[in-house]
Amino acid sequence: MAKSESDKEMQAFEQELKDEIQKKHGKSVEELYHERHKRLYDAFSLKVPDRVPVVFGGTYAACKYVGIPFSSVYYDAPAWKKAFKRMMVDFAPDGYGTITSGPGTALDILDSNSNWHPGGKLPPDVPHQVYEQEFMKADEYDKFLFDPSDYIFRYWLPRVYNSMKPLANLPPLMDMGQNPMFLTALFDSPELKQLAAALKKAADEQKKWNEAVGDFNAEMAAVGFPVDPFWQRQGGVQPPFSGFSNSFRGFRGCVMDMFRQPDKLKAALEKFLELRISRAIPAVHEDGKLALGGSGEAHRVSDEFFSNKQFEEFVWPNWKRAIQKTFDLGYDIIGMLLEGRRDNQLEYLTEFPKGKFFLKLQDTDMFLAKKILGNRACLTGNVPISLLTAGSPSEVEEYCKKLIQVCGKDGGFILTTSTTGYGETKPENVKAMIDSVEKYGRY
Repeated sequence: MAKSESDKEMQAFEQELKDEIQKKHGKSVEELYHERHKRLYDAFSLKVPDRVPVVFGGTYAACKYVGIPFSSVYYDAPAWKKAFKRMMVDFAPDGYGTITSGPGTALDILDSNSNWHPGGKLPPDVPHQVYEQEFMKADEYDKFLFDPSDYIFRYWLPRVYNSMKPLANLPPLMDMGQNPMFLTALFDSPELKQLAAALKKAADEQKKWNEAVGDFNAEMAAVGFPVDPFWQRQGGVQPPFSGFSNSFRGFRGCVMDMFRQPDKLKAALEKFLELRISRAIPAVHEDGKLALGGSGEAHRVSDEFFSNKQFEEFVWPNWKRAIQKTFDLGYDIIGMLLEGRRDNQLEYLTEFPKGKFFLKLQDTDMFLAKKILGNRACLTGNVPISLLTAGSPSEVEEYCKKLIQVCGKDGGFILTTSTTGYGETKPENVKAMIDSVEKYGRY
């Protein structure tokens, strides 16, 4: 198949980057990739690398860096990919983190009431937002517990997506019995025909987007950058509280239920966990590599919101079970994104064997985390986005120096930002963070 003009342009751009990298570092992209990959995986495996690795990367930051709108992340894959590669080559970290990207056209068709993106319901230069609502009402626990699939199909989806409102008019799926003609007759309605057409169009747009994005990790490897191993989690069992509060009751609803109907909340969380266990994917071990799974309560359960008593009653039992089930599936290490402050939760993780966790920490006291989990888990974090946005290069350097000296001692540490909201970070501050590992992080 003949290459398009855009493909030829991207190929020429990548060759320019490779030539620039060779001149800048005196090494080929292949040498740099293997060097960086080993550094990251040594730290991830609690070994001592040649120096502390540093990870940076975000699509919004790349857009800001080259002067294109954030909406490119959702509507112009070639543009944000080119911007991201340009930013990474200029800053030269050891790896890159999570990538925010999505088919804006497909999302526009689905018309979400929950997740809004730049160029859609938001202005082109506003990062994506979550508009949290109680999509499950306080008096609907029995419906959810009786048949979660039916509840999601006829209640949840029509509330979350405007395009799926016709599903609310369907009778319970169990009413179909053993006669599929019951269902075909239902889908003869104009509303459901319109929904089917919308879903088909959204699927087509998703396919186009996937083709435009391609194998981005392979493209980044071709210019010398491995992906942060933290973001290569295969599967596992996610605990239920964050997901249930995010998507169903909302955080306010869940907190009210903790006091007004705690047994119903606990039953729903257990049901949520059982559903996740039933569809969890076993680990795949390739070429002797450690299999990384995920089982983190990412947010909603941090020290700012939960007392230890509440944590032990509503969160830890299900989380602990999810962790154990993930290990039972054959995962060697579990990666967890722990937002907020988790100082009070660090001790709970010592209930599991050493070397079993890879923790990305946001506001947790990193020095305390090193003290409690330093020989048990790889720690990654936690240069504040606020510091990178509003601070000075010297302030960033001093903060990173302390992190490296304490948390980097004896390996098992990767320097990175506290969150992935990089959109407004100053380039000179990002450079100070990345340069700090060369100044202070050599072993």
